[in-house]
Amino acid sequence: MEEWLTRSAVSQGRAIDRGALCPLALTEAYLDKIRAHPMASRIYSVVTEKRALLEAVTARSRARAGLRRGPLDGVALSWKDLFDTAGTATEAGSKLLAGRIPLRDAQVLRVARQAGSICLGKTHLSEFAYSGLGLNPMTATPPCVNDAGAVPGGSSSGAAASVAFGLAALGVGSDTGGSVRIPAAWNDLVGLKTTHGRLPMEGVVPLARRFDTVGPLARSVEDCAAFLATLEGRVVPDLRGATLAGRHFLVLEGAPFEDIRPEPAQAFEDAASRLSRAGAKLTRAKLPVVDDVLALSAIIYTPEAWAEWRELIETNPDAMFPPILARFRAGAAHSAADYIAAWNKLTELRARYLSQVAGYDAVILPTAPNLPPNAERLAADEAYYTTENLLTLRNTRIGNMLGLCALSLPTNTPSAGISLMGAPMAEDRLLRLGAAAEQVVRG
Repeated sequence: MEEWLTRSAVSQGRAIDRGALCPLALTEAYLDKIRAHPMASRIYSVVTEKRALLEAVTARSRARAGLRRGPLDGVALSWKDLFDTAGTATEAGSKLLAGRIPLRDAQVLRVARQAGSICLGKTHLSEFAYSGLGLNPMTATPPCVNDAGAVPGGSSSGAAASVAFGLAALGVGSDTGGSVRIPAAWNDLVGLKTTHGRLPMEGVVPLARRFDTVGPLARSVEDCAAFLATLEGRVVPDLRGATLAGRHFLVLEGAPFEDIRPEPAQAFEDAASRLSRAGAKLTRAKLPVVDDVLALSAIIYTPEAWAEWRELIETNPDAMFPPILARFRAGAAHSAADYIAAWNKLTELRARYLSQVAGYDAVILPTAPNLPPNAERLAADEAYYTTENLLTLRNTRIGNMLGLCALSLPTNTPSAGISLMGAPMAEDRLLRLGAAAEQVVRG
């Protein structure tokens, strides 16, 4: 059974479908491994054992009767601890929300449950999901699969670790500025940032409501496609036969490569060469519109986050990690007039960008320009924390600011990912490109 714990979610589902794998035995194996794992408490904030076993029993009955509800029926998932879970603490990585117990599941969790998936528990995250690093001294910092002393990336840090360490088949996270793609890249997983508004956010603890999205962290592009289709109640798109031949990618030069570290830079160039050899045509260009978009990010993100949480934060600011507190409070410096003007400008820039990239199948760039930093240094040096966090989030934030869908793929360099960005609501097309690219870029 141990070997199944590191198989893709879809491959587990197929095995359940043909009677080669029992959902209950699979769930029990995950729970046993979680109980025995020395870092489980840094990955899971809560393990919902009773719920998981009950869901697994009913999944086993459906499988035996030939009544499986979809590709993830009987497959065990982890959920970032900002998705409401009925009767179970949902605290968003913050002591300010300690003891918060919702009465019902988040809408996406309800849909996933109805489709037969099993909830193993809730995973740790950056405080209020407001960091790309994954460091959380206030609750727990999950491990990075490639470096025991490094952070795992955030804010869906535990979601990534749960999959990377074989403690879940797929982790459900959220992405506001890179929170799915960064931990996916740093833990050698596939991460999908969905288009804002594609999946419902009801029952998800918010950070910036005009950017928050739901997305999976998984072992394959196919898993991500199955997750999205399952939550939308539709048939999983057939990714077989996907090819790079004749595809045209834009390598986004300029900002994504500023201050990039040698390892991710080389990993990207190697991956780009592999895409080219597989038949893709690559054009390199700098788009000044991207610089204009990034210049607006602070004036747009921080006021949204501050408006959401300022009253609660100021009741007990000492309960927060100081760099996160400072980031929230920075939102108070911007006026409503500046915020509205920035959004008007961003709307214009989004249209300009889409016009400029209309002839390309996808835009590609390094997922993150750095490798996972050392956790102890980040905790001890606030200036270092701030600069590394901003650098970590820069590339992924481009997709959020522009309202795109985006997919991060692992390369053959540990903790270095390559991202493909697609047009809004073009996830199925992007996933097909990703399916063609994922084996190529890893070699």
